[in-house]
Amino acid sequence: MGQLNRITQQPDVMGGKACIRGMRVTVGMIVGQIGAGHSIDEVLADYPYLEREDIMQALRYAAWRAEEREVTLGTA
Repeated sequence: MGQLNRITQQPDVMGGKACIRGMRVTVGMIVGQIGAGHSIDEVLADYPYLEREDIMQALRYAAWRAEEREVTLGTA
């Protein structure tokens, strides 16, 4: 796992969720925006206090977390 020095978790910030540099912006918020079809540039415009590397680390962190445990998905 590469270095994730921009991802922080503090019990008193957003309920301990993984955040960007201690701010009230969660990894989930960033990943959700990308998943909804927004480009990195659009996310940066929506959150002008973020940097491109913040978003890249959020995506790497989410991918790492997704790989660390098996999740059973229901079938339709």
